[in-house]
Amino acid sequence: MKLKSKITAICFGIVSFVTTAQNNTDLKLWYDKPATIWNEALPLGNGRLGAMVFGDPSVERLQLNEETIWAGSPNTNAHTKSIEALPKVRQLVFEGKFDEAQDLATRDIMSQTNDGMPYQTFGSVYISFPGHQKYSNYYRDLNIGDATAKVKYTVNGVEFTREIITAFSDQVIAVKLSANKPGQITCNVFMNSPIDKTVPSTEGNQIILSGVGTNFEGVKGKVKFQGRLEAKNKGGEVSASNGILSINQADEVTLYISIATNFKNYQDITEDEIAKSKSFLEKALPKSFDEIKKAHVAYYQKFFNRVALDLGTNENAKKPTNERIRDFKTQFDPQLASLYFQFGRYLLISSSQPGGQPANLQGIWNDMVTPPWDSKYTTNINAEMNYWPAQVTNLSEMHEPFIQMAKELSVSGAETAKMMYNASGWVLHHNTDIWRVTAPVDQAASGMWPTGGAWVCQDLWERYLYTGDKKYLAEIYPIMKGAASFFLDFMMIDPNTKYLVVVPSSSPENTHAGGTGKATIASGTTMDNQLVFDLFTHVIEASALVAPDADFTKKVKEALAKMAPMKVGKHSQLQEWQDDWDNPKDNHRHVSHLYGLFPSNQISPIKTPELFEGAKQSLIYRTDESTGWSMGWKVNLWARLLDGNHAYKLIQDQLHLVTADQRKGGGTYPNMLDAHQPFQIDGNFGCTAGIAEMLMQSQEDAIHLLPALPTVWKDGSIKGLVTRGGFVIDMTWKNNKVSTLKVYSKLGGNCRLKLENTLKANKGIALKKAKGKNPNPLFYDVEVKKPIISKEAKLPKVQLPKYNEYDVEMKAGETYSFSGN
Repeated sequence: MKLKSKITAICFGIVSFVTTAQNNTDLKLWYDKPATIWNEALPLGNGRLGAMVFGDPSVERLQLNEETIWAGSPNTNAHTKSIEALPKVRQLVFEGKFDEAQDLATRDIMSQTNDGMPYQTFGSVYISFPGHQKYSNYYRDLNIGDATAKVKYTVNGVEFTREIITAFSDQVIAVKLSANKPGQITCNVFMNSPIDKTVPSTEGNQIILSGVGTNFEGVKGKVKFQGRLEAKNKGGEVSASNGILSINQADEVTLYISIATNFKNYQDITEDEIAKSKSFLEKALPKSFDEIKKAHVAYYQKFFNRVALDLGTNENAKKPTNERIRDFKTQFDPQLASLYFQFGRYLLISSSQPGGQPANLQGIWNDMVTPPWDSKYTTNINAEMNYWPAQVTNLSEMHEPFIQMAKELSVSGAETAKMMYNASGWVLHHNTDIWRVTAPVDQAASGMWPTGGAWVCQDLWERYLYTGDKKYLAEIYPIMKGAASFFLDFMMIDPNTKYLVVVPSSSPENTHAGGTGKATIASGTTMDNQLVFDLFTHVIEASALVAPDADFTKKVKEALAKMAPMKVGKHSQLQEWQDDWDNPKDNHRHVSHLYGLFPSNQISPIKTPELFEGAKQSLIYRTDESTGWSMGWKVNLWARLLDGNHAYKLIQDQLHLVTADQRKGGGTYPNMLDAHQPFQIDGNFGCTAGIAEMLMQSQEDAIHLLPALPTVWKDGSIKGLVTRGGFVIDMTWKNNKVSTLKVYSKLGGNCRLKLENTLKANKGIALKKAKGKNPNPLFYDVEVKKPIISKEAKLPKVQLPKYNEYDVEMKAGETYSFSGN
């Protein structure tokens, strides 16, 4: 593929240049039929507003969302009943009475009020075109190169076109209706919502839909919302009455749609949704569609164009996207893989904008009043997975809503920690919502997991490693310290093992063989140990950098010394629990104990080879095909296991077409959204991060180039990936070896490069063989305790290629070029 154009990319305020490897065709999802169901519609979003475009010629449906329309109102679901129950539950766990412990936790520790509020749809805009039932030459697309959607078709010799954008800059949804002959646009427009008591009305030439989020589980719905729609026409006539906008024989029409709520923050819903909805519309109306589109595309592309991926071309790109997904496992289609990678970046830009809410379980796209799992934030994997691509694929700004949520959770979580456990610091269990509830919800089988705060803090720490921003680190250090303070109070010595453990807890959301084999509740699970190990380790490091606190870090170090090492069990597997309970036939969707392999870096082929092989065996036992998000996680895990062909096989499994008549198994819907089933967006984000991990890793003390490249991607290029330490990688490869390499350094410092072939530096660059520990403080060697290996385990020796490692001292703001030999 020829390189098409140079586009300026703004990275953390620093200007660098990347060359876009894809043209418009490469970056389009396109179809030759309208969507008949939601999972065929195409997603648009500007972080705050979401739209699903169906594209039916006769009746267009735009299903709409606004990120703050949730049921309920500010509330807490913490309670004091747990104080008395907690020691009893712990004692039952230590006595091996797991079923009784779980029943008691469900009764007295789980939330006594509500299990969190659901994210809710605004409703839909319908555009009805009389006489358009019979059409030809149909085409619709989603162009992720400029974040626009288009529908085209012919009726009675007239070509009709619809263009739709969710404008980033102007905060409206804009729809342009046109035809290649004058006077052809005749249609009726109206809005409705499945939320009870929504009220349609008319105000001048505007149609309005007003409503309130629903009551849910005893919490009164108080989120007020209002949507407004107005048309600007060229030729013809426009009128509005009874909540319907009528357009007659116009040459061209642009619809402007605004939506606003009274939500100000998780504690305050005193915004004026009417004034805000009016304001959005009034500011947009003087602008033409083309003006709004120009600003929209410019804003979007400054993020999207930072990264370009070229894995090769083939004839399959000529087929509709649903057919390409259907055929991906049997027909080599590298362009679909690169489109899928970029689609994940598109979704993150479109669902998580600075100043807004983080992407929830469905991003911002949901057509229900009570969606699956309430479309909340599931913090035992899914919420964090949404942000795995943020730093590595050069979208750091999209991370900001998650960081803001962490700050808010540390406040609400402090109330829960004190009220429920009489503990200092703050706690988060496996679920939260827009109101930032932090008590355990649902049944103890899934909800009795108090380690969410540790995982959130790992995510915050990772951002520091990419940016090196000590001001940011000082900002998040109190959150990390608060999470660590909770565990210092909550953890206790297990009388059976003498280790310091988190109890009660679980290995989400898997049952174990203790007791009757039906309980999940346990003590000292491997995932908890890994999460708390990371939290304690990074709190110590962060304290030394921004907030020296000898007394506190001494307590943390003492606690770390009392924690259990990881273990390899009798089946040669990394143990999921303290006891060797793993069943080789268990193919549970969660692979929680492999957190230490990814996203953490506690398990390494060089530093912990036994754990590396144990983790691999665990993953083999779990099998490949699963729910969509689980397969996304496994792409990353196999990449960390340095097996690119197996990672690629998981991508093939994930890009398995899921249609309306298929009710089981994960994969991908025709619109390229992840099929859990049902739709969950984390699978998309997980796979995007996984493809990045296949091409470049930086979790240890070097930047590893092409660590898990599948043999089928033998030639290609990637531009704009970001490493820990703040290096931006542009790389081409041929015959599975690095061919050319450019490294832009944002921060300066030592850049250690690791690859199978040799490197030659351009003139004037001091390239030397790497020796000893990487002196760059943003790369670190993690030191885990020596694992305990079962006598029955049979672990093969880790087989690795011969790698070459080089050091280059770099200056901030400069680019360094190399060629591979």
